[in-house]
Amino acid sequence: MKSTFLSRSELIGFAILALIIFIALPMALDSFRLNLFGKYLTYAFVAVGLVLCWGAGGILSLGQGVFFGLGGYCMAMFLKLEASTPENTSIQSTPGIPDFMDWNQLTELPIWWQPFHSLAFSLFAVVAVPVFFAFIIGVAMFKRRVGGVYFAIITQAFAAILTILIIGQQGYTGGVNGITDLRTLLGWDIRTDEAKEVLYFVNGALLFVVLFIAQFVRKSKLGRLLIAMRDQEDRVRFSGYDVAGFKIFIFCLGAAFAGIGGAMFTLQVGFMSPTLVGIVPSIEMVIFCAVGGRLSILGAVYGALLVNWAKTSFSESFPELWLLGLGGLFIAVVMLFPNGLAGIWSQHIEPRLKALFAPRGAPKSASQSTPAE
Repeated sequence: MKSTFLSRSELIGFAILALIIFIALPMALDSFRLNLFGKYLTYAFVAVGLVLCWGAGGILSLGQGVFFGLGGYCMAMFLKLEASTPENTSIQSTPGIPDFMDWNQLTELPIWWQPFHSLAFSLFAVVAVPVFFAFIIGVAMFKRRVGGVYFAIITQAFAAILTILIIGQQGYTGGVNGITDLRTLLGWDIRTDEAKEVLYFVNGALLFVVLFIAQFVRKSKLGRLLIAMRDQEDRVRFSGYDVAGFKIFIFCLGAAFAGIGGAMFTLQVGFMSPTLVGIVPSIEMVIFCAVGGRLSILGAVYGALLVNWAKTSFSESFPELWLLGLGGLFIAVVMLFPNGLAGIWSQHIEPRLKALFAPRGAPKSASQSTPAE
């Protein structure tokens, strides 16, 4: 049977998510809480990429924080340079460079910072830099048929290495504090409540662009090949397909999604630091995907929203126990509902809705009928 881009149930799912993001949340939340959910949505970019890499392709990456952080740092560098004009930094020993460079006794802007004076280049780098590093890692690993738990551990090591590098090069990266005090985007003050609300809607619109790209990949021949590689990689290879090439592509696509999410995080929150790059945030990003359902791109969005909302709620109410509460939520969902929130919908809610709205006297579907004895 020929597959359509969006089935009826998928179209309803996209419509419900759009109503929640663009209507329900803005109407129900104040500016502060809406900005929090805007931050949560930036993590959804990573979770959607993980659905393609891990859920469809069987590539478990524990280093997606690397790509999230690289995209965020590329945007933060542009914003920091815009905030570091000679007028704004006149009290420094060297006006015209970021404050953390002046504190570390640098007297001129490093040459690799120079292109980030341009917004166009910075937007290009938000995607290109994570994709470049993902390509290097992918070629090095997949061409040598490194996969499974070995690949997961290696990506985790890359996350640790990048964190150490960022912290160690304090004069060039801001060190453990990261890049802070980001003020304007082409003269537009991004610190106001009105700006945060506009960025929230931009964030939501970009997320839907990413969701449609992911849906296109899932419905294409590439999506079917990814599932085949996940289940029977050797058969796909013996059929003449370049398995390593497909893996590299989907890994790079997930990195691009993560980079966009990182850039939107920087704009939404107003800083970028190495705490968002390392092993712990990378594992949390996998949890978002697992809780939402690693086979569902919409489930990944709900997983990112639910886990981060729970994290915020637990930390506010039980500051000493929130990690236990977050871990308990993850364990409960995985043990009771292995397919995550998407599995709850498809197995328990959707069949009841279909039965409720089905015409009376309509024959039962194959899934509802009792198997013959």
